[in-house]
Formats: sequence, C-alpha cells, structure tokens
Amino acid sequence: MGMTITEKILARAAGKEEVAPDDLIDARIDVVMCVDVTTPPAITMLEEKGLDQVFDREKIVVTPDHFQPAKDIKSAELHKRMDEWARRHKIKYYYKIGRAGVCHALLPEQGHIRPGEVIIGPDSHTCTYGAFGAFGTGVGSTDLAAAIATGELWFKVPASMKFVLNGSLGPGVYSKDVILTVIARIGVDGALYKAMEFVGPTLAEMSMEARMTMTNMAIEAGGKNGVIGFDDVTKQYLDEHLKDKTDYTVYESDEDAEYVRVEEFDCSAIEPMVALPHLPSGGVPIGECAGKAMDQAYIGSCTNGRIEDLRIVGKIFKGKKVAIRTIVVPATPTIWKQANDEGLFDIFYEAGCVIAAPTCGACLGGFMGVLAAGEKCVSTTNRNFVGRMGHPESEVYLASPATAAASAVEGKLTDCRKIKY
Repeated sequence: MGMTITEKILARAAGKEEVAPDDLIDARIDVVMCVDVTTPPAITMLEEKGLDQVFDREKIVVTPDHFQPAKDIKSAELHKRMDEWARRHKIKYYYKIGRAGVCHALLPEQGHIRPGEVIIGPDSHTCTYGAFGAFGTGVGSTDLAAAIATGELWFKVPASMKFVLNGSLGPGVYSKDVILTVIARIGVDGALYKAMEFVGPTLAEMSMEARMTMTNMAIEAGGKNGVIGFDDVTKQYLDEHLKDKTDYTVYESDEDAEYVRVEEFDCSAIEPMVALPHLPSGGVPIGECAGKAMDQAYIGSCTNGRIEDLRIVGKIFKGKKVAIRTIVVPATPTIWKQANDEGLFDIFYEAGCVIAAPTCGACLGGFMGVLAAGEKCVSTTNRNFVGRMGHPESEVYLASPATAAASAVEGKLTDCRKIKY
C-alpha cells in the first residue's frame, strides 16, 4: 500500500521504510522553532532536570513575537530569559528585537523551511510550514524541552484527509476564503489529529504566501498538520529564500495512498467569507452578514500579515479613509521595510491607520489592539474564540485582507467586490 506525503516524511524521520496511521514513532527533528511565551517554561524544565543543553545550535530558530516589543514587566522577563539562554548556547539563528518577527512568517522568509523536513514549535500554527511539502506541527513546552535537548520526539502517525480544490478563484476571493469554506464544511474538529492534504488545480494559481494561509489554519479544523505538495511555485520561492542547505528531498503521495476522507470543492463558486463569532468554523458568505457595524479592523498576524496581503489592502485603501479604528501589522521587519519602500505606509497613513511593529500582539488579546466589552473587530487572524482579542463580551469576525480592508473603509462588514480600487 502506498503512503501519503505526511507518512513518507515521518517514515524518513523515524528511519523506517514505511509507516501507517496510528503507528507510534520516534522522529528526528530538523528544525525547532522557539518563541517568547512558551520557550522560557521549556528552558526552566531543562535546567531543573540538569539538562541545560541543545541538540544542535544550528537547528534551533529563536524569535520573540507574541509580546514583542515587551508590553510589560512579565513579558520583558520572558524576553530576557530567552535572550540569556540563546546567548549561552550560541544559538546561530536568533532573531533579536529589531529583527524579530511573527515566527510563521519569519522562518520561511529567512530560509529555514525546506520540503521533506520535520519542524516543531511551541505554537499551534506551526502547521503553516506544510505549505512547503514539510511536516510542521505545534507542541507544548514539555515536548519542546525534549526536542531542544535531544533533537527527537515521538509522534502517532496521523491518518490523512484529502481536500481537492477545483476551479479558479473569482475577483475578490482569496485563499483565506477557501480555508474558511473548508473549515465551515468539516467543523473545528473535522480533521482532529489528521493530516490535511490540499491538492487540485486551484493551488496552481496561489502564491506561496496564499498557500501558507491555507496550511496555517489547518489547526482550526483540529488538524495535526496541513500539507501541500511541491511544485514550480514552491521551487521559485525556495530559490529566492534559502540561504544555505539548499538541498532537500521532495515527497509526493502515492496514487494508491489511503485517505480516511476526501472532500472536493468548486472554488470558482466560493464567495468572500466571514467566520462569525465564536468559532473559525462559523464561515458564511459575506452576503449573509454584510452591513454589521464594526469598531475595529485588524490586518496582520501569521495568517495574513505578509507583503501580498498588505498590497491587497493598499489597493483598497488608496485614496480612501477608514471609518473605524484600523491597525496594520507587517509580520516581519523585512515585510515592514518592503511595505514602506513600496509606498504602502503612505497609503495606510493617509487612510488613517495605525501602523505597528511586527508582533502577534492583538491576535491573542495581548496588546496593540485589545478589544473592550461589546466591541466588534473584523480581523485577518485565524481565531475568533470568546475573549480571543480582549474582553469576553467582544466579538471577532475572521476575513481576508480584502474583506477586512473594505469593511474598514465602510465601518461595517462589506463585500470587497463592491469597493472600487
């Protein structure tokens, strides 16, 4: 019996010829990603156990992002602890304040993600990296500690689900709308501990940035990982971004690979989507919710804070003013500089937006855009749970950058196709 991409990657990492769903394996880790909120507890565990060591200083990538720049004393202490640890162990890839960025945008941009590899990180959206034909998954601080010290972790091999994406996306429709449609169909637990494999001709029209939005939200359907196969789009991105270790192994699913479920989508029929509070699975076409007043628009995060997203927003904002509080957050310093160099910041400034330094900040209700009781926010982030961006009585509406921008201009949920740009 054949294997899926996910199964082949995990078999390679476990040193086995083949694996099957539900097998328990010990896998070698190729990249360990570390961030400010969840890494310090792992460091403490290792020190308390007398295991203050790293398995490979060149396979660990460190960046503060959730609370950077530090928002208070406690977050400053987290940064200090991680900084001292990274310096003590001479971690090669440590992106300090000034070069720090939202981890899931930073690592691919800086050339740390390669096809066929196993990447773990103490953040659930580590599944983003599957856009490159890799296995990326989030872990807790305890598993992170084990990976830092040994370079290995055990996994149960996930069964795979296949999502076949057919047709071309219409005007004003983006990959965020596609993944919201997928999650709306299967639910927040529809892919529980499954590998979500995306295939089909629609993907050929998507950039790597758009594909990362897809795999980023696999966890919102309960997925263990999301994965997209390697093609010319992947290769072009890697050719531009890999700084070293340019060799990698590409895996493809076998024709006779088994899937526990196959879902097909006519993407040409998808409309701009909005996930209503309080679940990412609450996606509905914009026509079903247009006109609902908003208090804030948030454009950024590991889902939609890349340069492609900011360009889309810039086209809509050009020559217009926002009607509500609007916060724009480039995901990395490189994206920040590129947006500035392209004149996008001038457009955002003239429109009346707040432009922030790269941070996860408001996405998790930390700072730089926290909501008060009763406030409603249209957001390009990935979660809209109760209290996710602030007060438990606030509401978050998930949407694409285009829908969020159009809604910011109108002050209410708005179909981006009705805005001239």
